[in-house]
Amino acid sequence: MSADKLKQLNVADAAMKLRAYIALAVLLVFFSLNSPNFLTLTSLITMVRHISLNAIIAIGATFVILTGGIDLSIGAIIGFAGMIAGGLIHQGIPLNFLGITVYPWVPVILIVCVVIGILIGWVNGVLISKFNVTAFIATLGTMYIFRGFALLRSNGTTFPNLQGKPELRNTGFPLLGQGAFLGIPYSILIMIALVIVAVYIARKTPFGRHVYAVGGNENAARLSGIQVKKIKTIVYMISGGCAALVGLIISSELVAAHPATGETYEMNAIAATVLGGTSLAGGRGTIGGAVLGAFVIGVLNDGMVMMGISSFWQTVIRGIVIILAVILDQLQNRGPGRSNVRKAAKTNNK
Repeated sequence: MSADKLKQLNVADAAMKLRAYIALAVLLVFFSLNSPNFLTLTSLITMVRHISLNAIIAIGATFVILTGGIDLSIGAIIGFAGMIAGGLIHQGIPLNFLGITVYPWVPVILIVCVVIGILIGWVNGVLISKFNVTAFIATLGTMYIFRGFALLRSNGTTFPNLQGKPELRNTGFPLLGQGAFLGIPYSILIMIALVIVAVYIARKTPFGRHVYAVGGNENAARLSGIQVKKIKTIVYMISGGCAALVGLIISSELVAAHPATGETYEMNAIAATVLGGTSLAGGRGTIGGAVLGAFVIGVLNDGMVMMGISSFWQTVIRGIVIILAVILDQLQNRGPGRSNVRKAAKTNNK
């Protein structure tokens, strides 16, 4: 193989690895030139707030995809968590046998909803690891189940005005989505905290190494003593908890909960993860890459809105982005093979 050919392949591999950075840079330049207000401080803060939601669910999705799985229930969990919070604020917990209704404090509501998301993830994990249901079918089924439960929670209507009542001591819910510390919205701070924790777990802990091992070669991981079923279950629990947290943030920001909240968010999470370099086959990817992919998706979404692009075309473009992300993933999966060819060629030329 000639030196020129090898150089071209090296450039192509580098471009493939840096695709998320390149895409983000291109989008920033394009939208800043076509929308004068795109890079103002207010617009940037608003954009990062939106991005933080995709980044949080992308963190959970990354752990799942690193094991070779997929989670289609993310959007349903988002909607269901919001509806649970809305119901607890509006209706409380009726204790008919005592003739009273208990209205939980907001911190309790937040914890309950995140735990519910984790439990739904546990259900996904059990279906996949214990009953050998394929991840696509298992999470597709739970997506429908919990989207249905979200609709049943209020007969398909919205829980509005989630401020709570001082006399019931359940106020403060809007602070999660609307509050800020030193001018930085809580949702962004939560994203930053989760990124730090997730990066540490993925890089520095035995659990993180086991996640990569399971995705790289499940049989080899099992033979090496890794509890594959346990790892698979835990990653879906992480994904469920992240999704529930996003559902709470969205409902808090809107001060309302609707059962359809979170629709297609699972696609955003998967696209962000794959754009960031995580392989759908498992075993390769990073949390940082997934967050970078979330920034690409977020900049694209907000940029299209600011340019006044039709919502119908926005849907089409998002679909194209998802397809391109998968195509790029497939191309990158062929990279090791090409790398081996290059090494062999260099050896033969010596």
